[in-house]
Amino acid sequence: MIILIPAGCKNSNSKRVPVAKAGKSTLYLDQVNSLVPSGTPSTDSIALVKNYINSWAKRELMYQKAEENITSDLMKDIDNQVKEARMNLVIYQYQRQLMLQKMDTTISDTELENYYLNNKESFVLNYNIVKALFIKLPRETPGLARIRNLARSNNQAGLRQLESLCYQFAEKYDDFNDEWITLNQLMAEFPSAINNQENFLRNNTFYETSGVDSAYIYMLSIRDYRLRSATAPFEYVSDDIKRIIWTNRRLEFIQSLENGIYNDALKKNIFTLLIK
Repeated sequence: MIILIPAGCKNSNSKRVPVAKAGKSTLYLDQVNSLVPSGTPSTDSIALVKNYINSWAKRELMYQKAEENITSDLMKDIDNQVKEARMNLVIYQYQRQLMLQKMDTTISDTELENYYLNNKESFVLNYNIVKALFIKLPRETPGLARIRNLARSNNQAGLRQLESLCYQFAEKYDDFNDEWITLNQLMAEFPSAINNQENFLRNNTFYETSGVDSAYIYMLSIRDYRLRSATAPFEYVSDDIKRIIWTNRRLEFIQSLENGIYNDALKKNIFTLLIK
């Protein structure tokens, strides 16, 4: 079957134009017109529409055959699932609409900090975390001693010089001085693992290695650290706290909405318990 759809084709009357029929189902011109982008060559348009019609027909025919042959018990089960899914979707969209209109989504820094202080026991680290500088340099980089000294420095002017040098020579330069990152993430960049991370962090503020036959030198300057099983720093878990507060607020809003509708129905005798 070949169907030609003229560019800019418009139906002048209110009746829909059928283009294919599969059993009890009909496909109309307005359903396939939008498939063809403006300016598509006619040969491509025909192929595109033919493929769509064939796929549509196979799906419709399969559905009709299944509907005719499926057992009544399974059909009842499907109807119940469809009803339940529709109910859940309608309720979800209604709740979402009301939340967008009425729920306070602002979470202040004070609220975040208070939640953290009152629930510190819930924020225990599973990993060792650090604030650090990581640098990967080709072994032949000029001025390695200067870069090494600058990496050890906490002087802001020195760190700016280090950043400038690393942009020129470094294969990789990551500045995690102002944010926490797991030591595992940084160690993945090194040629060899560190067996006892806790002892390593307690005894090192600067670490350098090159690995066996490595073309690169790796430097790690540790500014601060927290060990696993310790309480996580506030800034490390602040985004998690924000999600927790928002989720709790959402659940409270939905529960209040459900209770309000239920109590209103009781007052208006919309809901009555028929079995005592």
